[in-house]
Amino acid sequence: MFLTKQHEMIRKLIRDFAEKELSSEILDEVEETGEFPKEIINKMAKLGFFGVKIPKKQGGSGADTRSYVLMIEEITKASGVASLYANSPNSLGGGPLLLSGNDEQIEKYLKPLINGDIVIAFGLTEPDAGSDAGSMTSTAVEDGDYYILNGRKTFITMAPMADYSIIYAKTTPEKRAKGITAFIVDMNLPGVSCGKNENKMGLKGCPTSDIILQDVRIHKKNILGEVDRGFINAMKTLDTGRIGVASQSIGLAQGALDEAIKFAKERKQFGKSISKFQGISFMLADMATKLEAAKNLTYKAAYLIDTGQNASKYASMAKYYAAEICNEICAKAIQIHGGYGYMKEYKVERMYRDARVFTIYEGTSQVQQMVIAGHLLK
Repeated sequence: MFLTKQHEMIRKLIRDFAEKELSSEILDEVEETGEFPKEIINKMAKLGFFGVKIPKKQGGSGADTRSYVLMIEEITKASGVASLYANSPNSLGGGPLLLSGNDEQIEKYLKPLINGDIVIAFGLTEPDAGSDAGSMTSTAVEDGDYYILNGRKTFITMAPMADYSIIYAKTTPEKRAKGITAFIVDMNLPGVSCGKNENKMGLKGCPTSDIILQDVRIHKKNILGEVDRGFINAMKTLDTGRIGVASQSIGLAQGALDEAIKFAKERKQFGKSISKFQGISFMLADMATKLEAAKNLTYKAAYLIDTGQNASKYASMAKYYAAEICNEICAKAIQIHGGYGYMKEYKVERMYRDARVFTIYEGTSQVQQMVIAGHLLK
């Protein structure tokens, strides 16, 4: 209903890339080493993945949101960690600049990001400010033509490899969320450092760490948008970014369902394929039905954006439902595999671990429920 023949052609092109470049052998090596192949990242950049939904005048491909959803879906079906590299420039990395960047900032930061020349991280979360971003303690104090930044950001995806980070800090602390400003911070500036690489449960191959800011001098030309208006920038970035996580969720869930169906057909017990047992076949039917519902929610949210309608409620619905269902489907895929699903030799083991963060990052499931309820009760 929401996808055209052209969208399905795009899906096939992305699927062909994912199947060719993201083999089990490569992904197993990523799991072992924690390093994702730079050549694959470069190929994604060259093919235009990093700017799929960025307008052409800003250096992107200018495709619609549904094309972006399909790209993330198909890449995640093959590899959760690969989807982070494809998603970030279109979402948390490029989103703040697309929303608030001036011409000079677009030219200096967004276009090189889309081309794969630089990496930009999104620095919002703090040790004591996760869902409640307004309670952050990072500060930015005016000092002539500069601001002096102090604080600590945590769980920042790609921080150790980032060239720049969008850092949110309080310029007027007494105003809480209404006193936050966004800054473009060069990660090589004096006073900027990263904490240890986090040893994550899943999505291995994409580093995550704290960003520590100690008396970092940021020129006013690197303010992103207006002073004290950074919280709005962050929330709008996350609002549309939720569709990216929903896309990751339906992609990974589809991959897990495919593996479960394949295994159920091949595995024999009591003299016949386990797919012949009603307990297994009904489990697969349940997984497929819920996945189809999650897909349609995600596609509808993207369609609403593409047609200029307010998608905030549906973006939260898609992120909430798709992330929860992805975790359920991955858990059932493990169950269908039995003891084999618990072993790293089988894809579903990695999928199960990768899926777990989808209900947490870019707004927990509980935050999505708050957003949805807010729309219903206003």
